[in-house]
Amino acid sequence: MVYSISDKVQEKNDCSEAEMDSKFQRVNSDENDSPIQFSPKEQWRIWKNVLVVGFAFMLQFTAFWGASNLQSSVNAEASLGTFTLAAIYGSLILSNIFLPVIVIRWLGVKWTICLAFLVYVPFIMAQFYPRFYTMIPAGLAVGFGGGPLWCAKCTYLTILSEAYAKVTGVGADITVTRFFGVFFLFYQFSQVWGNLISSAVLSSEGPAVAALSNSTLNNITFADVFNVSTASRNSEEICGANFCPGTVVEAIPNLAPPSTSKINTITGIYLACMIAAVLAVAFGVDSVKRYDQGRKGSGSDISGLRLLAVIVKQLANPYQILILPITMFIGAEQAFLAADFTSAFVSCGWGISNIGFVMICFGVCNGIASIFIGGIIKITGRSPVVCLALSLHVALIVTLLVWKPSEQAKLTFFIIAGLWGFCDAIWLVQINSLYGILFPGKEEAAYSNFRLWESTGSVITYIYSPYLCIDVKLSLLLCLLIIGACGYTAVEVIEWKGKDGELGGKREFKLVKSGEKEKSLEVAD
Repeated sequence: MVYSISDKVQEKNDCSEAEMDSKFQRVNSDENDSPIQFSPKEQWRIWKNVLVVGFAFMLQFTAFWGASNLQSSVNAEASLGTFTLAAIYGSLILSNIFLPVIVIRWLGVKWTICLAFLVYVPFIMAQFYPRFYTMIPAGLAVGFGGGPLWCAKCTYLTILSEAYAKVTGVGADITVTRFFGVFFLFYQFSQVWGNLISSAVLSSEGPAVAALSNSTLNNITFADVFNVSTASRNSEEICGANFCPGTVVEAIPNLAPPSTSKINTITGIYLACMIAAVLAVAFGVDSVKRYDQGRKGSGSDISGLRLLAVIVKQLANPYQILILPITMFIGAEQAFLAADFTSAFVSCGWGISNIGFVMICFGVCNGIASIFIGGIIKITGRSPVVCLALSLHVALIVTLLVWKPSEQAKLTFFIIAGLWGFCDAIWLVQINSLYGILFPGKEEAAYSNFRLWESTGSVITYIYSPYLCIDVKLSLLLCLLIIGACGYTAVEVIEWKGKDGELGGKREFKLVKSGEKEKSLEVAD
């Protein structure tokens, strides 16, 4: 492909390869092919658009990731937060298939981004009054807005990259890599700022005893103090792998939800971030019509129903079946970290106010690893890096099965989160690149299947999360990882031997011409 794998990889819920790739192909008119002429100063205006889009996404996902990471702990009653996350990823599956083409054709790229940003707002507003009838519809809305949002974003950046290439003479393949690199620099920081805001606000709250009145203090007996201290000591026995849904706050004081005023403060800050993101795009970004003259519009790309048919057909490919379990594992391990690690380990063992700090470590390590993993693979090859990720992830899961989280082991929380982020980056980079290598010319079906099964892994994990204890969840995660590793190994062995004419042999990760791509979309071979 003409853009780096590390750029594509970060888009967990991004648009299809076709939506990015087809924008590089200029459509020749019937009689002439007159190129767009820009002033040399236009490059600064293009860079302004790239930076504003990146900044807007950083604001938007500062709010979204910050709120999402707190769901399983702050809205733990009846597993409201976990079911909301399941609703987000469930609707995202349908959104990625059916909505992007329709919405972008209707609104255009710029205003699709603005509308999708606004669709996220009810999810934040629902935090003021978290109930099933407010949170679940808001979560569904986020998922339905996610598909058009990410497709519109990558369409916009790829159109800008081609315009910039014409102004400067730099190749479009180099330009798009730069633009996506800058974008993800902003995007990765959203994890940092969102979690920093939540932890800073929650940490500013004094201990619960400070909120007690004098009369309440006078009524505390020696037995009460003894019971509290016993509960505190028993937290190591209840938290971690022994943690089960329905653990009462009285048993683990750390699970006590923050005050309503603190939650409202965080929600207000996040809401302001999202409104600022909408305004930044509405008033700070040029319309794509300035740069897309003479190109093929989004509305002419593959339709949702046709893409769905291609996705189903892709499942007949043996390679797709073999790498399906490891794809589901990627979604499952991300969901486990967001819903279960934050609640059963960080919240229970250390306190809800520290979730943000731990998740910052995850985000930073994930982003750094994603940037450098491509260069490492050029030196070592793919297999050693995958073996490293497999070994580390197995070790992490086993560690979580035996580790007793407590406030005295603060550094351990950060080490586990950081290594988990490192492994997650390797899986994303390697499995995404493998899809491109194994299915050249069929990227729409391949990457749609990746998003479909990754999201399915997340949804399944969120759905069973309220009903199973952590040790069972970790065991299921370990089994899925081992099965996925076996399937991945089978693919590598087949490719290495190259004995099967259709499936074996070396492949090149390259740009497929527009005409070839369209032929590959036919349901019949």
